[in-house]
Amino acid sequence: MMLRMNIPLLLLALSGPAAAFAPVPFVGGRDAGVTSSALNMATIAVFGASGLTSSECVYQALQNGDTVIGLTRSPDNLVIPSGSGGAKKGQPLKDEKLTCIAGDVTKMEDVQKVFEAADIDGVIVGLGGKTSDVGETMLTDGTTNIIAAMKEKGVKRVAVVSSIGVGDSENQAPFAFKLLMMTVMKKIFKDKNAQEDVVKSSGLEYCIVRPGGLTVEAPTGVINVIEGEAGSITRADVASFCLDAVTYEDFPYIGKAPCISSIGGTGWTKDRSKAARGEM
Repeated sequence: MMLRMNIPLLLLALSGPAAAFAPVPFVGGRDAGVTSSALNMATIAVFGASGLTSSECVYQALQNGDTVIGLTRSPDNLVIPSGSGGAKKGQPLKDEKLTCIAGDVTKMEDVQKVFEAADIDGVIVGLGGKTSDVGETMLTDGTTNIIAAMKEKGVKRVAVVSSIGVGDSENQAPFAFKLLMMTVMKKIFKDKNAQEDVVKSSGLEYCIVRPGGLTVEAPTGVINVIEGEAGSITRADVASFCLDAVTYEDFPYIGKAPCISSIGGTGWTKDRSKAARGEM
């Protein structure tokens, strides 16, 4: 497995009661100005490749010089993301180092196509969709298939995009978001909790990423690991964190489920606007 070495990490030294709730700034390889050489380029698999966060992972990985194998139900929907894409946003995402496979993550034969396309170094799972469209157990079933395929090929490193409010982060979600979790989002959160359980019991080198409120703005380069109530974060910054998780050998959150945001505090409410979804 081709993993990069010596990820720079800035930790905020704290003591006393404030330490439990203050953010810890995370400075990853790209944001710290670390560049990759031709000797440590990675091949990264991205599942749910055309999604808003996953497309950021695809685009940024390609910008870093990595090779990407993506799986999505609709490859034609994979476009340059709004956050990192700048003036090119919305254009079809094409690159000689990108292979995008049409498939269903709940079908093992489709998942295996990804691992047959190249020797994979790391995996990012960024699945999404309404339960009415993709089913009530898609996250769990798809992730189970991915884990099985990884083990078959000896791939160990995986980052899984989850959400604030899942597992033991329930109390880190703002009150308004908790209401959504218990009502209109109840089914998807049941699936997310089951998905996390599958990952935690996999025996793989995993990082479960729990972002706060997601936006499609340009990357800020500010990624705080939050112990208290989370704020918002751009999908581009989430993607940067995920890429570091699967490409740096000494990534500090392996075997953990950090909640990340760029803005802390209690003022955050979920942005459900079309703009936050990358829609006009």
